[in-house]
Amino acid sequence: MSNTETYTVTGMTCGHCVASVTEEIQEIPGVENVEVALETGAVSVTSREPLDDTVIRSAVEEAGYQLT
Repeated sequence: MSNTETYTVTGMTCGHCVASVTEEIQEIPGVENVEVALETGAVSVTSREPLDDTVIRSAVEEAGYQLT
């Protein structure tokens, strides 16, 4: 069964930003799908198991953005 969580990311301004955030989060073990809405900053992450928020935060920061 999949688990989906939604986060808000600030600092994204273009498609490249979306791609960077998506790429970093997809590298987390267990992540099945990532959907990023540039207009709202909403990031929906679907994974096999619940993920620790700190893991998501680290991936977002690695991409150069902030999780709020």
